[in-house]
Amino acid sequence: MNQKKFKYIYGPVPSWRLGHSLGIDPVSKGRKVCSFDCVYCQIGPTGLLTDERRDFIPSQEIIAELQTLPPLKIDYITFSGAGEPTLAANLGQMIRLIRKIRRERIAVITNSSLIDREEVQNDLMDSDFVLAKLDAPNQEIFTKVNRPFKTIEIGSIIAGIKAFRKRYKGKLALQMMFIEQNKNSAPDLACLAAEIQPDEVQINTPLRPCAVKPLSEEELTRIRDYFTGVKTLSVYDAEKTPIEPISSEDTLTRRGKV
Repeated sequence: MNQKKFKYIYGPVPSWRLGHSLGIDPVSKGRKVCSFDCVYCQIGPTGLLTDERRDFIPSQEIIAELQTLPPLKIDYITFSGAGEPTLAANLGQMIRLIRKIRRERIAVITNSSLIDREEVQNDLMDSDFVLAKLDAPNQEIFTKVNRPFKTIEIGSIIAGIKAFRKRYKGKLALQMMFIEQNKNSAPDLACLAAEIQPDEVQINTPLRPCAVKPLSEEELTRIRDYFTGVKTLSVYDAEKTPIEPISSEDTLTRRGKV
């Protein structure tokens, strides 16, 4: 495939959670823009740490790129990339515009930092699948692992996910990244998952190169055993099919090395 330079879309990538996933990055223009600076992020340090929502990229520019795509096998069009997609104040508008020109399902991978805000919940309502991060049951672990912007508290995130779950008609997953710093929090996180009752819990550990070591398959299996009464998926269970991306450079920048 002749690869074209894209500014905002990347992939498709073989996702263990989403199949063939075409990524959309609605916030990053050459640097990582996020409300977290997670110790395990494969993209690297956050360039702009913020909780302020704004229009980073005009919606029509992303639509214009989507309209130039060659025929591809895509299971999901996924808002993710090198930053937190709900920081884009025009996220809801983008989702609605994509609905008019594409038939694929739409997913949003979010760190959940802004999910307690009504306007963010409203933007997510038009998606088919929301994958919401929850790595910590308390502020101490949250600060160590996710290193959030100063205004963000884990209590608000947990309350926001619970409120969103009651409103949202699509599929909701909790995505949990386990590393050495939070692996002992698995029982508490399992209790929270039982309260939230997502459609599934995705139990992850960082297998792509980053600043921390992944947990072993045996450790992740022990963690998974705490999650009774809810469907779980593990990154070690994943089977991936090789996919040629539309732009290898853009995909590497926004997804990290595999």
